[in-house]
Formats: sequence, structure tokens, C-alpha cells
Amino acid sequence: MNLSLKLVVAAVCLTFPSALAWAQSGPLIEFEHGTVFPGAPAAAPAMSLKDVRLHPAELSGRVPKLNHPGPNGQIAHMMPTVQGVAARRAAGLAGGPLLYHTGGAVMNPYVAVYLIFWSPPTLQTGGATGFSANYGTSTILGGAWLEGHGVMNIATQYFQTIGGVTTYVSNNGGWGGYYVDTAAYPASGCTDSATPGNCITDAQIQAEITKAMGINGWTGGMNKIFVLLTSSGEGSCFDSSNTSCAYTQYCAYHSFFSLAGQNVIYANIPFGNPACKVAGQTTPIDANGDLATNVMTHEIMEAATDPLGNAWFTSSGDEIGDICNFNFGPNTWGTGAGAGNQMWNGLIFEVQQEYDNHSASCVQVGPQ
Repeated sequence: MNLSLKLVVAAVCLTFPSALAWAQSGPLIEFEHGTVFPGAPAAAPAMSLKDVRLHPAELSGRVPKLNHPGPNGQIAHMMPTVQGVAARRAAGLAGGPLLYHTGGAVMNPYVAVYLIFWSPPTLQTGGATGFSANYGTSTILGGAWLEGHGVMNIATQYFQTIGGVTTYVSNNGGWGGYYVDTAAYPASGCTDSATPGNCITDAQIQAEITKAMGINGWTGGMNKIFVLLTSSGEGSCFDSSNTSCAYTQYCAYHSFFSLAGQNVIYANIPFGNPACKVAGQTTPIDANGDLATNVMTHEIMEAATDPLGNAWFTSSGDEIGDICNFNFGPNTWGTGAGAGNQMWNGLIFEVQQEYDNHSASCVQVGPQ
């Protein structure tokens, strides 16, 4: 299956040479500084997601927590499963508006996406693992083409004001690169009930990303996100307490850490799973890969607007993707199982809508 993924990636490059040439380099240009637009919400006091007061439903465990402080001061922001999203909405924990917190940072001047596929020959338990046939096609092109299309344009209303200068999120960027690691997974650092014996912690995820960056000569920065995609049967928990794990509490998450004096913004994307698929959701490219692509776009959008957990979020700690989680709107491209709500360069995708502060609604294209 590792070889299959490499062949899929090679096929993608051969099939879409002009598109990937753009995706690798992109129109990576800086955008103009501006001023806060008329009607923008007033800035809230400086604050981090880790300072958001927990709701009684979160304290009691009735709904999953979105935000988990790390040991080095960072914050990990979780995308709940379908079940978790329903529970949070029932508790009244999913509504706008998004508030800008004074001094918070957004990704700029563009968003470059680096994908790391971790696909060893076997799982820690010796079980088979790998990626489905078109997993690479869906995730690589989904990550590369999100920037420059209508979904990412929704983020262009969100900004940072630092040192008296206001800078908006740009709909520029693309694919920075990819790396396939066939090295063995480390010994399980956690216990995930969905994947017994096959579980890695956030610390192990950070170590893998650091390793891939070193091998490829990649550096951190506020314009890059490193996306780790793990193979089938491999789970994860934020730490060894096993209180926040893949497929039971979350579908994915984004966070950051410091390396060589730079912020490394990253996302953990476990293998596509039915716990992260809502009724009616289509998978026009790959049954598993499309589920991963959807949660990946969720994480990239949230990282673009709140990479350090101190910029754009609601009073209950929701980010741009949370308010519209698993809300896809109408499918206007394709038919039947091949239908989707986005068509990017000839391929149909099904990705969630994102929150538009201007219209106070979930939209497929924006801002409106």
C-alpha cells in the first residue's frame, strides 16, 4: 500500500502537470496592508483559547472539549466527531460571531500546505495498514487547490492588527510539498479504544513532523502548515491520559510548536473514518480520502484564521470551521455518489461550508 500511495502521487503529477506546477509554487505573493473594514466587529481583549471558560457541559464530559493546552504553552484545537458536534449544538455551543482578539495573529502573507503521509509496512500490533487507491489524489489536490478557490476566499475578511498594521488573510498559496515516510510507527504512547494497540500522542506527532522537516529542509513560519496524515488502523490521543482521542472525541486538530525560533503550525489528520461522516455526505473521489480531505480543509481554514489560538474565535471557543462543522449546503456539481459542492480544476470535492461573519451564516463561497 505504501508503493500504491507513491504511484498515486506520481500519477497525480503526471495527470495534472500544469495545476501542480501552480500548487507547488503558487502565486506566493505578499498582499497589501489595509485598515479594518467598516462594520467589522470591535476587537475583543487579548485572549487565548486556553483562557476560554469551559461550559458546564464540557466540565461534566457531556460534550467534547475543543481546546487542549499542551505542555509547552501551545493550544490544540479539536474538530469533534459527528456525534460530538451534535452534542455541542444541543448544548448551545455552536454559534457566531467570530471575534478578533487584540494582538492575535493570522497566517500570512499566504498559506503553503505541506503534506506528510506516514505509512509503514505494518501497525504496532503487526496488522496491515496503508492508504486507499485515490487517497493521495483527494488529499494532495484538496490541500493544494483549497487556496485560490471560493472556500478559502471566505477567510479574506479576517485579519490581524499587530504593531498598528492591519493585515488580512490572503486567498493565495498552494502546495508546498509532500513526503511519504515508510518508517515504523513508534511504540503506542496512548490507548485509543477505536484502534487498540495502535495509537500515537501529540508529542509523537510533533516528533514525526520535526523529522520530516529536517529530511526535506523545510522550515517553520507563519505562512506554512504541516499536515500529518496517518494510515489506516492508526489512532491518536492528545496525550497519555487518553481523554481526547481520534474517532471517539475528534476527527482532527491543529496546533503549533516552536522549532529553531519559528512557529511550526501543524494539523493531525487521522485516516478517514465513518465517525467523521454525516448522513448524506458524498465521497466523489475516494471513500476514505474524501473524509480526510474534508477535515483537512476544516483545519487549514482554522489555522489560517487562528494559527496560535489567539486571534479569531467565539466566546465559547469555536473557530471558523466549528460553527459550520459537517454543514455542506447544496451539491451543485455532479450527480449521485459523485456529487459535491466544489469543483476545482475539473475534480469534484465535498467540503464543509465555513462561517462568514458578514452574513452571519455558513457559506460555500465568500465573503457575502
